[in-house]
Amino acid sequence: MKNVPISKSIPYNIDENYLELTRKVHLILHVGRLMMENSADTSRIVRTMQRTAAYAGIFGDQLHIHVTYTTLMVSVSVGNYHMTKLQKCYQHNVDMNVILEVSKMTWEAIERDYTIEQFEAELKKVESKKSKYATFIINLGAALACGGVGKMFGCDIMASLYTAIAAFIGFFVRSQCLKIGINPYMAIVVSSFTATVIAYFTHFLPFTDTSWYTMLACAIFIVPGVPMVNALEDMLDCYITAGITRAMNTLLMVGSMTFGIIFAIKLFSVEDFTHLSTVNHQAYIVYVISAFIAAAGFSTMFNVPPRLLWVVGLGGVISVCVRTLSMDFLGVGLPIGTLLGAMVVSIIALRAVHWFHVPSHVLTIPSVIPLMPGILMYRLLFNIIDIDTLDVSNFLQAFQSGVNATLIILAIAVGVALPNIFAQKYIRIYDSKRLSRALSERKYRQYHFKEIKQLELFKE
Repeated sequence: MKNVPISKSIPYNIDENYLELTRKVHLILHVGRLMMENSADTSRIVRTMQRTAAYAGIFGDQLHIHVTYTTLMVSVSVGNYHMTKLQKCYQHNVDMNVILEVSKMTWEAIERDYTIEQFEAELKKVESKKSKYATFIINLGAALACGGVGKMFGCDIMASLYTAIAAFIGFFVRSQCLKIGINPYMAIVVSSFTATVIAYFTHFLPFTDTSWYTMLACAIFIVPGVPMVNALEDMLDCYITAGITRAMNTLLMVGSMTFGIIFAIKLFSVEDFTHLSTVNHQAYIVYVISAFIAAAGFSTMFNVPPRLLWVVGLGGVISVCVRTLSMDFLGVGLPIGTLLGAMVVSIIALRAVHWFHVPSHVLTIPSVIPLMPGILMYRLLFNIIDIDTLDVSNFLQAFQSGVNATLIILAIAVGVALPNIFAQKYIRIYDSKRLSRALSERKYRQYHFKEIKQLELFKE
């Protein structure tokens, strides 16, 4: 008997409905992957995936979504069909423009009656888009941001320029490490080490009396502001698994940054410069300009659309001024002042999202990074290095610095996340009403289109 190819000997009955459902599920997962890989918070990821499912005609109990930091799972039950699919997330960047574009496109798909082919094509366009900024501009933005933060810490103009130079070189080194495939945590170690070394050598340059401040701000561009806020927001929003994983990633990034800085300090036997005062008496206009530059500079790192740079810069001004004014006139401490600054910006952003049609994190996170503690973190580092020789008094000071630095970082995360958590209910209600209205209008258009087609056929 002759061997007959299986494809010819066995007839296949292709179930078109099953294939169509498979395609829709892949579309939902693709949307979720793009959101996760570009650092959207889990609540927004789930809402966007549910909206995509609604576009595809999958509603309510027909859809179940499970989100972790590295894997997305979708389970769908439609009629007699039951399907569960997984999607791995292979990278974790910060790209606010992708989050904005994907969110916007899922609404347009419903409101403009996209076909599945159109939806897939638009999604691929978003995925393949290059950054809004050239590599040099991003590098320069990070450098100017660190220089602006250094000026807020109290350095003079030349020391601020030296800070920007050190940050520019450190950021460039990090991007090159990532480009050649080095582990991202090792890239952080190398870049923080490089920036700190360059900052140390600027201490020997002329024209400044505040060169030690360069050490405080040269590696601020590494601070994981987006993962930190997302981690806390996920956990407060009951997405515990995703939140804990994001928190661990944040700790690894901070640990890598700390290791690089400590290695540089020990290698070059940097003297303890943490006697610098944390009380800054610069004019308020200096705070305003420095905060604007810092926030706008960080925005280029997060690929915030250029039209919003001035908005984010203004957010940075508001956060820093609220903190400074509350400390000067209300007598609150640095952690409480930081909390107030972050909360005010976050509350304003909840309203501003309707003016600028962007997710709130696009506006808030770059705005609050200038609030990061500087000298307190370094005091803790120097005391950790010399912990074997500390007496009780110095140990208590080290502990106090560590507690204050931790409280400030938590204050930033809580200040950004808390207003969003309280607003989640109203955001869901608003999205639900808008979705119901869009689906109703879509159904009406489709019904009206069918009537016109039938009338044309009847006339023929």
